[in-house]
Formats: sequence, structure tokens, C-alpha cells
Amino acid sequence: MSISQRHVRYGKYHGTGNDFIVVDADEYVPDRGAFAAHHCDRTDGIDGDERRGADGVLFLALEEKYSPPRVVMTLVQPDGSTAEMCGNGARVAAEWAMARTGATEVMIDTQAGTRHARRVPVGDGDDLVAIEMGEPSFAPEVVPLDRDEPLVEGQLEGYAVTGINTGVPHAVVFVDDVDAVDLESDAPPIRHHDVFPEGANVTFAAPGNDGGYVQRTFERGVEGETRSCGTGAVAIAAVADHLGRCEDDIVTVSPPGGELSVEVPNDGPAVLYGPVAHEFDGEVPVTPPAAD
Repeated sequence: MSISQRHVRYGKYHGTGNDFIVVDADEYVPDRGAFAAHHCDRTDGIDGDERRGADGVLFLALEEKYSPPRVVMTLVQPDGSTAEMCGNGARVAAEWAMARTGATEVMIDTQAGTRHARRVPVGDGDDLVAIEMGEPSFAPEVVPLDRDEPLVEGQLEGYAVTGINTGVPHAVVFVDDVDAVDLESDAPPIRHHDVFPEGANVTFAAPGNDGGYVQRTFERGVEGETRSCGTGAVAIAAVADHLGRCEDDIVTVSPPGGELSVEVPNDGPAVLYGPVAHEFDGEVPVTPPAAD
């Protein structure tokens, strides 16, 4: 049987609309980048309940011998690149692992470090999944930035931009109304700006009615807007806290796909809370290697 005829099993999950194809790492996928590019495509990718494709593929390796269980997570994005960290993706990985093991907490090994995740009962049958996100950093060498000083509300492309790393680089911009921003036009020049040598996700935030923030994020690797971005939600809360814009210890952040909560303590890792949904399971062909 040729490689092009082989199929792999997958699950489709989303965290507040940030959707992923989940593949057990034991499945043989010879070219993960090509697999992601093909099956995540919003026009020709996997056929979902509401829309085709996905924001990325999570290749997950479950190690049940540990207590709590561990999951090695590799996120391959639609452009074939890998991302060091993804808040909603890590929460999906945690839900996937907890469903298989019966555990209520797991450790997620990411390229940004090991993160602890747990199930949080909320009393209405729709539990949340919380994950520790590490400590946000404004340090130029960590974001990273092509400058010696932190970028805090610096002027870039007509916006006051703050650079922060919440597992991946983010450029955070506070505006009066996120819906008034032409994201597809305004975000790419910031995403590719020379001050961000590795590029950056671009996250716009506006004050919400509940003291929280409304979010829109243009994600590198996806190269477009996603319905939710967990690292972006943490970036909003961390920057708001840094600028003295936070009224509560836990900040509500509302991307287009739902509602997330972020806790940013003074001396510890940020914690991201939100729901995870398992949409369906299926099989897809392995993308054949590109022709020479």
C-alpha cells in the first residue's frame, strides 16, 4: 500500500473556537508539515460540522506511567511550522489525555516548557480546563526583540504596541473597539516588523462591559485571525496588569469564539481557564510527500 493510500485516525477538538486536529503521535505521519498544510486548509481541509480545516494539528504522545500522566505536545501549524506553545491547544491536549486516563490533572510537555493542567468543575456539567502558562516576560531577549529595552506602548505602524512572551511572542495593542480594526490589513506589518526578529502574534484588545477585555488575534503560522488565542488572552491580561489596567485578580477575556479567564499572580505562572469541546473523530489520508 502506498503512503498516499494510508489513513490515520484523528479527533477534532476546539477551545473557544480555536480548533485542532488531534493525532496520536504513535500514528505514522512521515511529513507532519505537509499533513497540517493539507488538512488544516480552510477550503480543502477536513470537513467539520461548521467549517473546514483547523488552526493546527496537535501530535500528542501520552505517557501513562507517570503520576500525573504526561503528554508530549507538538503543534504543527497550517504553514507547516511548529509553535512553542499554544494555550488553547495545551488545554485540548489535557482534555484528550484526561479522557483517556481518567485523571483530573496532567503534565503537558511543550517546546516552551512543562505545564500543569487540571480539570475545574463548575457545577453545570461543563467543566473547564485550566493550564499554567509560565511567567509572562517583557524582557527583550525573551520576547524576543531587536532592541535592548522592553517595548511598552511603543509606536509601531500607527499603534501603541507592547511586546511580551507568553510562551510565544505577542504584540499587544489596546484600542477602543476591536471590531473597528482592519485586522487583515493592520496586523501583518506589526507581525513582520523588524523589532520582532522571530515575528509575533498580534493581539488587539478593547475594554469589555464586565471589566474584562474583548480580543482579536492575528496568529503567525496561521497567518490570519483565529476565533480564539490562549497565549493572546494571557498576553492581554499580563500587559493590562503591567499598565495598571486590571481591576480584578482574574481577568475575563472574550475572543470571538467564547470566553476565557486569566489569572496573573505577582510571583508565579499565569493560569488560563476555559472550556474544551470534542467535536468528532474520523480518519484522513496521510498527505503524500511533495514531488521533487
